[in-house]
Amino acid sequence: MATWPGAPDPHQAAGYHGPQLEAFAAAGADLATALTLTDVPEAIGIVQAARAVGLPIAISFTVETDGRLPSGPTIADAITTVDATAAPDYYLINCAHPTHIRAGLSQPGTRGQPGPWINRIIGVRANASLKSHAELDDAEHLDEGDIGTLAAAQAGLTAALPALTILGGCCGTDHRHVAALWGTAG
Repeated sequence: MATWPGAPDPHQAAGYHGPQLEAFAAAGADLATALTLTDVPEAIGIVQAARAVGLPIAISFTVETDGRLPSGPTIADAITTVDATAAPDYYLINCAHPTHIRAGLSQPGTRGQPGPWINRIIGVRANASLKSHAELDDAEHLDEGDIGTLAAAQAGLTAALPALTILGGCCGTDHRHVAALWGTAG
């Protein structure tokens, strides 16, 4: 399993995230969500730590402009690998433009058709910008992108995600973007 340089292995990730998840469980949290994950082993460790304290957990990966996690795997590979070891309650994708997410939905070898893993994705929190994470990191100002382009791209992505029930904005978005994503912009 490929990992992002410096990423913890699942055991390390469980140890690192465990105390916070234990505190959430002790405080009566209904659910924990790990956002903007870039690596499969860390996701596995987070799920294992959440299960150890009896806390439901959602995993939210991010993708680069090519639709792959920064550590290299496809969305399909990330979800199927995590599910095979430590399945979370559900998945989201966040901190990426809908066109970047859409690029990651075709699984190689299936003639462009996603497998059952796609039904595990119930949420998207999209970035407004079409820029890469590296470009955004180097930017002096947050890029709010083009609202019309964002909404149109999200409409196509929504059609490709049959289980989508959570929709919102991430970097560069505000109430105008979210309204457009939901089709209520006036």
